[in-house]
Amino acid sequence: MQLPLADPLSDILRRTQAAMIEAFGRIVRPPEKRRDALWVLVQGVIGARSKTRVSNASTDALIAAYSSWDAVAAAPVEELEEALKTQTFPGQSARRLKDCLCAIAEKQGSVDLSHLGKLDTAEAMAWLEQLPGVARKNSAGVMNTSTFDRRAMVIDGHHKRIMQRMGLVPPKADTARAYDALMPLVPEEWSAADMDEHHLLLKVLGQRFCRPSHPDCAQCPVRADCETGCREG
Repeated sequence: MQLPLADPLSDILRRTQAAMIEAFGRIVRPPEKRRDALWVLVQGVIGARSKTRVSNASTDALIAAYSSWDAVAAAPVEELEEALKTQTFPGQSARRLKDCLCAIAEKQGSVDLSHLGKLDTAEAMAWLEQLPGVARKNSAGVMNTSTFDRRAMVIDGHHKRIMQRMGLVPPKADTARAYDALMPLVPEEWSAADMDEHHLLLKVLGQRFCRPSHPDCAQCPVRADCETGCREG
């Protein structure tokens, strides 16, 4: 039986992963760091332009103060804005959060995402993206980094920029188009955890080398497979 030919673009992702692990070490999210789907959704909805650690702390503080996401949904926007005052845009975050949680309650009868576990990943992401304030990065994050542990690639600004510079994503693609371009290229042997680590490693690469301006192509560990890096050389 003839085996299918290996996709050279998938091999680029494999080499990129290996090079980043060699350069930065492993970044593996331990099982105890995987939160429930609602926690991950809330963290994403309130996280616009805020550092991850700040949004993590705000999400923990919300559930500690209100005890349930239904209680958060019932809280006045002004109260939520005060609770989210450490976010970069607390007013926007509060309104988006309330709208999102209320939409879930309207659809499900309570603020509950357990039904997503019965859907395939694409269906679950499509359901999430109907909610106010939820786009592709958020829906993929819920499916990949929560206890759902699904094969979905989370793509932030660093990730998209690097993939565009490497020639794997169209130059003007938004996050949804970048996701659609990359998912068919993900090596079939990669687990959800591998995809999560890939994203976290790319974030480090984007912060240290492949910066938005003045990228350090000469020192970049994945330069050999990068169209932009090779031109810079």
